[in-house]
Amino acid sequence: MHVMRADGFSGYKDLKLVDIPKPAVSDRRVLVRITAAGVTPLDHTILSGGYPRAKAPLVLGNEGAGVVEAGGGTDFPVGTRVMFTGPYGVSEDGSYGEWLAVRKENLCLIPDNITDVSAAGVPVAYLTAQMTLSPAGVAKGKTVLSPAIGGSVGNAVTQLARAQGARHAISSTTNHAKAQQARYLGFDEVIDLSEETLSDGVRRITKGYGADIVVDAIGGDILSEALGTLAVGGNLTTLGYSAGRKATIDVTDLIWKRASMKSFSLFSQPAEVWTTAWSVIFPLLQSGAVKPIVAKTAEAEDALRYLVEGRPFGRVVLTI
Repeated sequence: MHVMRADGFSGYKDLKLVDIPKPAVSDRRVLVRITAAGVTPLDHTILSGGYPRAKAPLVLGNEGAGVVEAGGGTDFPVGTRVMFTGPYGVSEDGSYGEWLAVRKENLCLIPDNITDVSAAGVPVAYLTAQMTLSPAGVAKGKTVLSPAIGGSVGNAVTQLARAQGARHAISSTTNHAKAQQARYLGFDEVIDLSEETLSDGVRRITKGYGADIVVDAIGGDILSEALGTLAVGGNLTTLGYSAGRKATIDVTDLIWKRASMKSFSLFSQPAEVWTTAWSVIFPLLQSGAVKPIVAKTAEAEDALRYLVEGRPFGRVVLTI
């Protein structure tokens, strides 16, 4: 079968179209014919040599969508459309290919109203969003902030918070055109950082109250400022560092507000947390309360370049 494989981890030039054997069905593995693969910042981090646990050669692709060909049993019959994420493209070959043997526990059905292209970019972002929102106490009347409306996690958190009754579901962007695009798409609580600071924007929207919940996938200076937006008793979850691995915080933002800060890693979560998260996400996708946004479909190298250098609004998806 054809795959896009990283034969090394020194940049785009190491991505090669090669032939490898088609995977076989085995215990607890379901053979999925891949129709679309989500492109994530982790793919670029690995390809750039920034993830030492990954070993080349490696087929990239941390998430995807496709059709069950064998091994799904009664839960996922042959012909069923599914989406998935897991250790694929990290510690074992991933979704940048024609077929993949996926662990059954990593699969979720695709709602009839969601295309394969849209579904391919759902699992990582929406599972991450729900698994951080739920323990943070998302509920009707809460105020939620997740910077970077154009990014996968920022957008997913904003949509899921709003769908679950948040009083305010706030995000941000450094790009004025993206702020306008966000408002056009119905995200009416987006802070344009070219016009005001994050803290000023949260203060304006919440009339001085602040954010009960912050989910930050950006890191760097944004994390520092986001921490300062917390309301009394609020909490911040940090899970990414696209804007920088180091941040300076004012500890009084935690102490005086009796606030808390913690980290999150998707693949360290137990199976029951995944099941619970999907039980919330699936009906919201089915009803249209949350709608995945795809910015572009492309081939592997172009998709990664566009994701990293183009800074798109929405997901980039590799079509197989």
